[in-house]
Amino acid sequence: MKLTNIASLDPAIYLTGRKGLTGASKADSDMWFEMTDDWERFWLVAKQASDRVSENSPDVQTIVEPSEGEISYEGQTREAMARIRVGQPLFRESVLSAYDYKCCISGTHLRGLLVASHIIPWKADTKNRLNPRNGLCLSAIHDRAFDAGLITLAKDFTLLLSRALVRNDNAFLRSAFTQYEGQAISLPDKFPPDAEFLSYHRKEIFLQ
Repeated sequence: MKLTNIASLDPAIYLTGRKGLTGASKADSDMWFEMTDDWERFWLVAKQASDRVSENSPDVQTIVEPSEGEISYEGQTREAMARIRVGQPLFRESVLSAYDYKCCISGTHLRGLLVASHIIPWKADTKNRLNPRNGLCLSAIHDRAFDAGLITLAKDFTLLLSRALVRNDNAFLRSAFTQYEGQAISLPDKFPPDAEFLSYHRKEIFLQ
């Protein structure tokens, strides 16, 4: 009911003739306008709240490894310490929701195929690891190509392909990449990709 109260304030809903519940309070209205007036500040506050909630969560996870000794195809599990990216789920959700859960290149909307791709890699810039403007919503194959420097975005947000892709005559690669060359990506209303981050990707990662 709270969500449908808030939905009554969303122009993307009421301008289509739909409406939420009519019981939205002043607090609901204040929250909505606080969020929509400054997405980045609201996101940071939400992240800080999420961090406080997860402070007591152990940074461990269960991983699957082969059993020792005699060769066996029976799977085994054991607990082990593992490095995880704290805050990554919030980054993913922020980026994917900003792009309306669609790949900004192909328009693919199957969530299982979507990735919140970092423009500047996680290891290269600690200060912007969780900045949603350092992210693009991409399909899995476009994410891999972006990370590998096979594609990038020009200043006008059009897709650039490396020569390795342009020269390749494979039918699948043509359908996945070549048909989108020179086309502008779909930009989100909130958290658009930062121009400086894209410049870094063109200079440091993209393979000419």
